[in-house]
Amino acid sequence: MPREDAAKPEFWEKRFREGFTPWDAGRIPGALEQFLKTEPRGQRVLIPGCGSGYEVRAFAEAGHDVLAVDFAPAAVERAQQILGPLSARVRLGDFFEFDPGGKFDLVYERAFLCSLPRPLRQRYVQRALELLSPWGRLAGFFFFEDGERGPPFGLKSGELEALLGSHFERTSDAAVQDSIPIFVGKERWQVWKVRSTSRSA
Repeated sequence: MPREDAAKPEFWEKRFREGFTPWDAGRIPGALEQFLKTEPRGQRVLIPGCGSGYEVRAFAEAGHDVLAVDFAPAAVERAQQILGPLSARVRLGDFFEFDPGGKFDLVYERAFLCSLPRPLRQRYVQRALELLSPWGRLAGFFFFEDGERGPPFGLKSGELEALLGSHFERTSDAAVQDSIPIFVGKERWQVWKVRSTSRSA
């Protein structure tokens, strides 16, 4: 039997169809709730690899123009069912290739980076830079683990700084208190803003 490839939509499609989604918390994390209370309204937000899409409603209700993408049709169907009137905010698409129709103020990270095979990480950073406005930020939850297996593919000590540090500056870093079982003690809430030297028009 050929080895499954987490870089392919079929990998995730199968898991959503079979209901095997241990990364699905069924709610939004507390750190995001607190973050949204302090953020100015009206930002354009992208949620890549949105899965069930709970955060779409949270961003929309906080007054933001939010777009979510996932390349697994079953994930998009599930998110659209959950979101109801907000279903149009979810699009079937590949984070690395879709046309967003403009720049974003914020890319929200929630179990997307750790779903990507490690060779795609540099491409993830470059794509985030392409999608973000000159003052944009990457904010969310980052999974740290020294093991090689995945998904989820953990970040080793110092790896996130090496990955983002040339183009982004970290402005927030906090432990996560309400992680789901597979992430307990291994994720942190962080916000990274685009460095002035990395800004483009």
